[in-house]
Amino acid sequence: MMRGMFAAISGLKTHQVMLDVTSNDIANVNTIGYKSARTTFKDSLTQLQRGASGPGGGTGGANADQIGLGTQLGSIDNQMTGGALQSTGGTFDVAIQQGPGFFRVAASTATPPVPNPTAAEYTRAGNFTTNSAGYLVTQDGYYVQGRTAGGADTLIQVPTGSTNVAIGSNGEVSYVDGAGVRQSAGFLTLATFSNQAGLQRSGSNRWLQSANSGAPNVGTPGTTFGFTTAGAVEMSNVDLAQAFTNMITAQRGFQANSRVISTSDEMLSDLVNL
Repeated sequence: MMRGMFAAISGLKTHQVMLDVTSNDIANVNTIGYKSARTTFKDSLTQLQRGASGPGGGTGGANADQIGLGTQLGSIDNQMTGGALQSTGGTFDVAIQQGPGFFRVAASTATPPVPNPTAAEYTRAGNFTTNSAGYLVTQDGYYVQGRTAGGADTLIQVPTGSTNVAIGSNGEVSYVDGAGVRQSAGFLTLATFSNQAGLQRSGSNRWLQSANSGAPNVGTPGTTFGFTTAGAVEMSNVDLAQAFTNMITAQRGFQANSRVISTSDEMLSDLVNL
């Protein structure tokens, strides 16, 4: 009875984690660039009651008798599929389509700021803006990492007073200066990873390279990395129908394991009262 009770307790814990993950997905259903997660379980240790035996002595052999001791968290997998694009018309809103790339962003303490690829974080949230100096930044102030036409790392800066800012499908950010001439501020850069699901969440729609994601492969928008679409953002890839199904599954699993504990408790009570 105690063995079954502890197995049920492990079931309560894992189904609570499943509900936590699902709740976070539902909370971020409208978060720009958010990627949902999936919870999987795996069985825990088993207690061997009788080992397996091979044929011999007039018998055909017997399988092992084992009793499971519960479940444990198997994995929390990042679902890196693309979200739907939403048209905004914003001058500095950019979405990535038809590709797995991530925008590179980073903080900079230098004055003036300088690109810092070694401290780069990655995001699919392209709701960018500009700061007082005209640098292209995220909503929480991280500088968007770009490159010059020659391939050198740079920050994207649109001078004050510029007009007709445009972002091309190749990631080029251009503007019209005071003399009426269109100038290039540089190209947005994108990064891909051999294992995107291995990226580590950093918060605020950003991701970090991890030991299992692989090193970033950096380039400008195109066939390999994906094309950029101006005036649009990528929404969350949370499937609400699947999320509510997962929530119900987690709830019923938790309820069933709670019932096992109640049943074990009733059996222990009967035993004590014999």
